[in-house]
Amino acid sequence: MSAALEARPTRSAFARYRHSLWLLTTRDLKVRYSTSFLGYFWSILDPLVMAAIYWFVFTVIFHRGVGHEPYIVFLLTALLPWTWFNGSISDSTRAFTKEAKLIRSTKIPRTIWVARLVLSKGIEFVVSLPVIVFFALLTLGTPDPARLHWEVLLVPLAVAMQAVLTLGIGLIVAPLVVFFRDLERAVKLGLRFMFYASPVVYGVVNVPKDFRPFAAFNPMSGILSLYRSAFFPQELSWFDVGISAVISVAILGIGLLVFRRTIATVLKEI
Repeated sequence: MSAALEARPTRSAFARYRHSLWLLTTRDLKVRYSTSFLGYFWSILDPLVMAAIYWFVFTVIFHRGVGHEPYIVFLLTALLPWTWFNGSISDSTRAFTKEAKLIRSTKIPRTIWVARLVLSKGIEFVVSLPVIVFFALLTLGTPDPARLHWEVLLVPLAVAMQAVLTLGIGLIVAPLVVFFRDLERAVKLGLRFMFYASPVVYGVVNVPKDFRPFAAFNPMSGILSLYRSAFFPQELSWFDVGISAVISVAILGIGLLVFRRTIATVLKEI
């Protein structure tokens, strides 16, 4: 593996980085699913189970007053992106401790060890999108069918913003966990809190007006509103999107700074 990660000297730095990133990403995906009977379906099983639970709780038991119909599509348009975000950040806490020997023995840019987690989870997210289409088609002929709107063209923007945000947080978390092992558990608690603080089971429009300015500073708020607008254009909040874009870029900048200042010490600790 170490030899395979060494790129040809004639390649540009960017080409070498891209080659190594793709090599590690595909390796992760193969290892994750090659010995699995269900394979691809594991990438969508967790959000599907969660969507079924929340659908049952909020439609059958509590007769919810949040979200839009069809609620299952409403849930999935946020749960699938959230699964990407949650999985990437959780795995980033073990980015350096899990494969320390391989990391020390290769000369590729160390940021790749975080970026490949974001990319592999991002690929899983992309291949899970047909699930939303499937449930949207099931609603055709019902009183409240799911309909695509022109805002679906904004989905690539949401993907790009989420990738920037997730990579930035990962670059902060990955090296710091090496020094503060308790941070791994703290991150899991933070993600759990952030899930309920983000418009996943409810919508941006359901947040009380007095709290909307504060809720917008959750960067996932604007990102999820972009995803949801494909089927529910009323969920699109450009104010939230603007705040999310600024915060995402700022976090990526902070992440790169933290990573560069700590990586030398990290390599000595692992």
